[in-house]
Amino acid sequence: MNTTYAIYHIPGKKIGVTKNLDERVTRQQGYGPEEYEVLEMSDDISYISSREVELQRLFGYKVDSRLYSELKPNKTKLKSMKLNVTEQTTTFPCPVSKLKGQLMDELGSRWETEHGTFELTEESVAWIMSNVKSSYYNKERSFVYNKAMSKGCDLMEEQCESEQGENYVFDDIRSWAGEREIFEKGDVKTQYLKLIEEAGELGRAILKSDEPEIVDAIGDMVVVLTNLSHLAGHRIEDCIQSAYDTIAARTGKMVNGTFVKD
Repeated sequence: MNTTYAIYHIPGKKIGVTKNLDERVTRQQGYGPEEYEVLEMSDDISYISSREVELQRLFGYKVDSRLYSELKPNKTKLKSMKLNVTEQTTTFPCPVSKLKGQLMDELGSRWETEHGTFELTEESVAWIMSNVKSSYYNKERSFVYNKAMSKGCDLMEEQCESEQGENYVFDDIRSWAGEREIFEKGDVKTQYLKLIEEAGELGRAILKSDEPEIVDAIGDMVVVLTNLSHLAGHRIEDCIQSAYDTIAARTGKMVNGTFVKD
């Protein structure tokens, strides 16, 4: 008997694949039939897995790092820890001080609760460590509330999707540049000159207090910087992260409208 897989769409939230819409979308995620739509159905798991990624890109959602066909079946318990799962809580057989290390060793593991399936990721481990409590009866055990974890992990997932959606535009820029042979026929010098040109446009817009032109010029500069980074052998996302890592702990003060580092 063939298994039928469905690609579902929760508008504004996500696109996913499941073989049980009622269990996965309604019971676990809390969306009624009127709140989602089925985009495609197929018994070919390879096709449906590839199609899910295509539609995620098309709709501008977070793209799954692994194809649906590559996902491992849910685990009902962790390898090295026997969980005690009740309607209200998930209890871990170790104290808070040792919990993070054990959870990090179990990344990818999943377990079922009344409020859905939970998967251990770096993000969910971070949430657990921020909200875990020592057991009232045994300090060698610790626990989290399942309902709070469900809401917290959903918020963290939405935040990650938002952040990845913001970064996704850089992929679009690189695709646009590649189609126009900017990478093939351009170089860092021509892109630098283009950057100076756009900086001049921004300066003129600022002097005129022309808000639409300011927005346009800033956007143009980001596009040029994305292409320049690529031609120089780097990703603009990595350049931004490197700069932020450098300034994150920097201290200083404002002098004549400019931040001067210590």
